[in-house]
Amino acid sequence: MSNVDNVVADLSQDRPRLGRSSTAERVADILRDRISEGFFQPGQRLSEESISEALGVSRNTLREAFRLLGHERLLDHRLNRGVFVRLPSVEDVLDLYRVRRVLEGAAVRRKPSKEALAVIKEAVADARRAAAGDDWQAVGTANIRFHQALVSLNESPRIDETMRQLLAELRLVFHVMENPRAFHEPFLERNRILVGLIESGRPEEAAAYLDDYLDHAERLLIHAYEPNR
Repeated sequence: MSNVDNVVADLSQDRPRLGRSSTAERVADILRDRISEGFFQPGQRLSEESISEALGVSRNTLREAFRLLGHERLLDHRLNRGVFVRLPSVEDVLDLYRVRRVLEGAAVRRKPSKEALAVIKEAVADARRAAAGDDWQAVGTANIRFHQALVSLNESPRIDETMRQLLAELRLVFHVMENPRAFHEPFLERNRILVGLIESGRPEEAAAYLDDYLDHAERLLIHAYEPNR
C-alpha cells in the first residue's frame, strides 16, 4: 500500500468526529487538520472514492468540502483532472507572513492566562520531544499548534478560525524545504525564548522578537522557492 493510500485509509479514524449528521464543514475541518499535520502534500491528487469511503460520507458532501477548501486556497480543482492539494506561491508566502505579523503581533502583547500559557508551553515541549526522536514532521505539527495557541491569546473565535486556515496553507509551504530539520531546528530555541518574554510580562520585547522571528522564517522559505522561480 502506498503512502497516499495509508493516509486515506487512516481517515477512517476520523469518522466519529462527523457525528450522526455529517456535513461538508465537518469534513472540511478534518481534511484541513490533516493538511496542517503534514499528511497531504502539494500536488497530491485527492481521490473522491477513497476519501468518501474512508469517512463514510457521500460524494456530494465531499465535493462541497473540497469546494470550501478550494476557497481557502488549500486545494486546486483542475478541469477533467480532479482535485489536487495546492502548492502556495512565493506571493502567497509573503502575504501569509503579512497576516501573521498582524495576528501574532497583537497576541503576544496580551497578558496570557495560566491555562493559555500552559497550552503554549505544551506545544514547545512536544516539538522538543519530536526533535529528540528525529521526527521533523511532528516538529512541524507542534510548531503549527504553538502558533495557533499564540493567536488564541487574542481571545477571538473569528481570529482563531482565520489562523487555522492560514496555518494549514503555511503547512503546505513547509513541504518546499528539502531539509526539514535545517528549517525547524532553529525555531525550537526561538519558541522557548519567545515564551519566556511573554511569561515574564515583557510584551513589547516579545513583539519585537516575534517580528525578527517571522522575518527569519520568511527568508528561509523564500530562499527555498528560489531554484523553482
